[in-house]
Order: sequence, then C-alpha cells, then structure tokens
Amino acid sequence: MTLPFIHALANVQSTTIGADTRIWQFVVVLAGAQIGQDSNICSHCLIENDVVIGDRVTVKSGVQLWDGLRVGDDVFIGPNASFANDRFPRSKKTPEKFLQTMLETGASIGAGATILPGITIGSHAMVAAGAVVTRSVPPNAIVVGNPAKIVGYVDADRSKVAANESLAADVGAQATQVAGVSLHRMPRVVDIRGSLTVGEFDRSIPFSAKRYFMVFDVPSVETRGEHAHRVCHQFLICVRGSCAVVADDGAHRQEFLLDRPDVGIHLPPMVWGIQYKYSADAVLLVYASHYYDNTDYIRNYAEFCQLVGATA
Repeated sequence: MTLPFIHALANVQSTTIGADTRIWQFVVVLAGAQIGQDSNICSHCLIENDVVIGDRVTVKSGVQLWDGLRVGDDVFIGPNASFANDRFPRSKKTPEKFLQTMLETGASIGAGATILPGITIGSHAMVAAGAVVTRSVPPNAIVVGNPAKIVGYVDADRSKVAANESLAADVGAQATQVAGVSLHRMPRVVDIRGSLTVGEFDRSIPFSAKRYFMVFDVPSVETRGEHAHRVCHQFLICVRGSCAVVADDGAHRQEFLLDRPDVGIHLPPMVWGIQYKYSADAVLLVYASHYYDNTDYIRNYAEFCQLVGATA
C-alpha cells in the first residue's frame, strides 16, 4: 500500500484520498470530496465537495462529478460522461440541497452518457455510450438510447433465448441453468374449431394455485418483476404476444422468451425474476402458490444476493 499519487499539475484540495489512488494532470478536487483506495482519476476532471467515490473506481477524462454524487466501489465512468444534480437549474439560484445520484457497486457508464439527477444506477448495470438515463436502472440491466431503455441483462445466457426453441418437442418439463427453474411445454390441441392448451395443477403445473394475476398494456420500455419470493411459487404463461423473462439464482442468470400460450416457466422461491420486452399486445398470466403477502417479497437485489450467499 502506498500514498496516493497526485500529479504536480493537479489542484487537489481534499485530504480524504485513499492509498494507491492516482490523480492526473489538470484534475480539480474540492476540499470536501472523498476518494477511496486504488482509484484512477484521469486528466481534465472536476470533483466537487459533496462527492463520495469508492475503491477501485475509474473516472476517465473530461468528467465532472457534481455535488450529491455517490460512486460505489469498482465503478467505471467513461470519458465525457455527464451528470446533473438539479432538475430545474437557474443561474445564481442554488437549491438548498442537491439531489443525490447513486452509482452502485460495479456499475459502468459509457462514454458521453448523460445521467439525470436523483436516480440510481444499480449494481453491475451497464449504461451504453451516449445513452440518456432519465430513470433509475435496475441491478445488472443494460440500457441504451435516448431515453435509455433496458435491452438486456449482464451475464444472462441468451444462447437459447426462446422458450419454444429450447424445449423438446414433447409435452413436459425441462430444467434450465437456474436452480429450480423449469420450462414447461403444455398439451396443445389444434383442429378446425380452434386451438386449446391445458394445464393441471400439481401435475403439469408443479403446485396448487391460490391466486392468479394478469399483466397487460405494458409500455415496451417498462420492466416488471424485479423481485424474488421467500416461499411463493409462480408459473408464467404469455397467453398473447410475447415477453422476456430473466431468472437469476445468484449464481446463474438466464433469459427466456415466452411467445406462445402452450409454454410456461416455473419460478420457485428464492429466484430473482424479471419480465421485460413486452410486445404491444402481450398478456402475461401468472399463477401463484400463495395469497398475496407483501412480507414474502424480496425487492432489493443486494438483500437477495445476501440471502442466497451470492455477490451482488
């Protein structure tokens, strides 16, 4: 462990800078800023007073970190990324308190991206170059565009993204890479009068249902789910249109496309579930093994990882 390196042409007023951190030429760091260990602040950056930067953070050239920004460990901030801390800025009019923006552990911000104030970029999320992020980004999500929208999830195996492609032709269940999660092809009967598909609880659907709910009219930019259950099982069927389901057990993450009414996916307890990429006509039917109980939900991904012994 060594003292921080501060280039002779940098203007560093803060004394709260961790060991092995490197601050290069033409960087300005105001007195109240805090920077952790083994971070790298490239040339031509500005860091204001109310900024906290974690360990092993990389800030590339041309970045200004304004009051209210909190940067977790192992974050990457690409060149010329822009942050804001005031939704309604006016010259010579400073708010009593700036909005706080959070970059959680392991997040990456691409070159030239714009991050609006008061939002959270979740752990290990990836913001594409040039994206304009107007709302909080969930952990592990990949966002692109203006306004930014989710197009995928980090490390989600999509080699067999379509459920109907990854299932055998025969009716029945097939295990996936995610512990306890299984895909089910249901019986389908087609004749001149129309088509029919059927499932039986405790047989083709591996539990008895206490309730159901349907999700529909979801704008394509929206993401549903983003939680796990402690005891409740769920069985998802997209009865119309299509949507993608991401299942995550803390060790493996896999994405599936539900796009036919005779294919369902079983999400057991202690599996993080996400639904997104809804088509405009999508109707998602969900059977649940338990009545609604808010205490059964785990809505924080870091808490979920802690409970299953994974690293968020």
